[in-house]
This record gives sequence, structure tokens and C-alpha cells, in this order.
Amino acid sequence: MTFRELLDVPFALVQANLRALAVLSAATFVLAELLVVAVTVGVSSMTDGSDAGTAWAAILSTACCAWLMRFVLRGTTVAIGLASIAGAPIGWRAALGRLGARIGPLLIFQLLYTAVGVGILALSVPLIITFPFGVVWVAWLRAKRFVAVPVMFAEHASHRTAVARAKLLATGAEWQTVGLWFVQRFLLGLLCVPLLGIPWYLSDFSGTHRWQVIVLLTGGALLIVAFGEVVEAATRVVSYVDRRCRREGADIRIPGQERR
Repeated sequence: MTFRELLDVPFALVQANLRALAVLSAATFVLAELLVVAVTVGVSSMTDGSDAGTAWAAILSTACCAWLMRFVLRGTTVAIGLASIAGAPIGWRAALGRLGARIGPLLIFQLLYTAVGVGILALSVPLIITFPFGVVWVAWLRAKRFVAVPVMFAEHASHRTAVARAKLLATGAEWQTVGLWFVQRFLLGLLCVPLLGIPWYLSDFSGTHRWQVIVLLTGGALLIVAFGEVVEAATRVVSYVDRRCRREGADIRIPGQERR
């Protein structure tokens, strides 16, 4: 596929499985938002309504719930996407079942994925001039492991095997994937502006109501995370199929092979 196709086709894959992905996204979003509100209210009551305590509770609980949302949506979207491309679409229940079967390798991948990204960016922040290089380094490492999750699901591989195979499949396409990674985040950034700006806009008319604004802000952030993860996971599936076809001729069908 061309670079433009790698950007477009994931949206077509999402559209083809919109019902299952919408159910999973909505369910994880609602559960995550309820958990954020519960934690924030609990911490606020424990700190006698402290503004700093409430703010930190909202921020940290949103970050944790966003991480869990990404974990669930990454696995289920990859499972749904691979099944759709294989010509045997599955629903949200089957996707959760396949996530459960691969939860171990995926959890290891997610933990290392987060730790490496946060670690590199934290080291590069003190010197401002090094921050752009840190971001590029993170993108490069992401690109080399970009199709590891589809490998886990499609080939029932362990984490170590999936990462090694992902690096092999990514050979020669690292910078293309880096570009894809940056473009998707730029587009997601454009989406963040209106979604996170709505609460402030509404507060100008209704007055600054603390809890309403907190719910709207955390809900907007989680909604962006859910949408971004579904699109990124679909892109991983499309990239996996593309690399398999390019390097291994996975799209080649030998006449009579099916009968054997």
C-alpha cells in the first residue's frame, strides 16, 4: 500500500466493523468515566474539597483509565480487524474472548510500551533542545514494534516472539511508519481542540460549575483516547497485512492449494 492508503484504509476497516467497535468503545468509555468521577469525588471528600487534591485526582485517574481503555480497545480492535480481513467477521463478545486468550503477551507489551515512551520523554524534557529528538526516538521504537500486537493475535505468538517478528516485518519501512505515526497524532491533535474547548465554551454561558467542567473535560479526554486507539489499532492491522504481503507474498494464492 502507498502512504495515503495506509492512512485511509484503517478508517474503512473501522467502518466495516462499526457496530462492534462502537459497542466496545462506548462501554469502555462509560466505565472509565464513571471510575474517574468516583475516584475524584472520593479524593475531594477526603481532602475537604481541596482544589489541588481534586485536580490531581481527576488528572491521575483519567490517565490510569485512559491506559486501561487503550489496553482493551487495542486488543479487541486488532482481533476484530484481523477477523474482518480474513473474511470471518466477529462481534464484540468474540473480540473480548480473543483478548482474554492473548491478555498475557498484550499486557507485557502495553507495560513496556508505556514505560519506554514515558522514560525517554522524561529524560529528554529537562534539556528542551533534546525533546524533539526524544519524540523522534520514541516514534522510531514504536515503528519497529508497530505490528507486534497483530502478530500476537494472528500467529498466537508470545511477546518476545511477536516483537522479534514485528522488527523483521518492519525492516525497510521504519521511516514510513514513523511518518504515519506523526500524521495520525497531528490529526488527533486537531480533533482535541474542539472537544476539549467545548467545556470552557459552555462554562461561559452557564457559569463555572466545578463538577460539570471536570466531567466534560475528563470525558472529552477519554473520548479522544478511545477514538485514537481504535484508529491506531486498525492501522496496526492494515500495516501487518501490508508487510506480510510485501515481504512474504501473503496475498499470493496457489491454484489448487485450498483443495490440499
